[in-house]
Order: sequence, then structure tokens, then C-alpha cells
Amino acid sequence: MKIKLIAVGKKMPDWIQTGINHYQKQLPAALNFSLIALEAQKRKGKNINQIKDLEGELIIKATKDSSLIIAFDEHGQQHTTKKIAQNLNDWQQNGQNVCLIIGGADGLSDAVKAHVNQLWALSNLTLPHSMARLLAVEQIYRAHSLLTNHPYHRE
Repeated sequence: MKIKLIAVGKKMPDWIQTGINHYQKQLPAALNFSLIALEAQKRKGKNINQIKDLEGELIIKATKDSSLIIAFDEHGQQHTTKKIAQNLNDWQQNGQNVCLIIGGADGLSDAVKAHVNQLWALSNLTLPHSMARLLAVEQIYRAHSLLTNHPYHRE
């Protein structure tokens, strides 16, 4: 199994990167977790749809070899941590290569939304892009902790 988190944008605040590194180091090797940061498109001379389309092409290309593709979107379905843990368990049992996607600052292109298997929402709150990335990694770690009865997750 592999879990790949694809996110648009390479420049993260130091404290965000520190948090991501913290949770990423604690994930077991069996999850084969990787974070792929794609270059955000320059805004000069382009409208929002052009930016989303260009970023979408990069995202779709990066999802190759994934058997399940999930994008985070404000209109997606919200899940509890227990549901994410159940999904993680299913992914492990089925040996799926899962790709999670966080789009750019302007969101996801229609092509990406059509390409994915599922749309999930991280929160009803509007989150900074970098915070969404940290939250996604933390929830993967929390789901793993729940499955392994690690004390990190408390009910």
C-alpha cells in the first residue's frame, strides 16, 4: 500500500513544515507515505480558471499508479476520525495505492474533480492552504493511532 498526498504549493511556513515532518516521521513505513508538492502557477497574465486548469494537469499527472484518488474540496463529504481510520484499514487490507489531493489557492479544476473517485472536505471552516496540508497529515497519523490503539488518539 502507498499513501501519496499531492499538494499544490511548495513554500510553507517553517512551523507548518515542522508539524508535517513531526507526523510524517511517526507514520509506519508500511503506509509508504509521501508528500508531493507541486509548483503553484504564476498568476500574472492568467485568470483563475487557467490557473486551476494548469495546476489540474500537474495534479492528474501526479496521480498515476493510484488505485483510489480522493480530493479535498469544500463541497466534499466530511468524515469523522473514526471513519478515516476505517478507510485507512480498508486501504491496507486491499493493498490500495491511495492518492489524496489538496489543490491550489483557487481550488480544483473541473477536470480534477471528474478524475477523482471521491471528494472529501477537511472542515466547514475556511483554512489556510498550508494548514489544510498539516491537518491532512495529522489525520492520517491519528487514524493510524486509532487502529493501533496508540494513546495519541483519545476518545
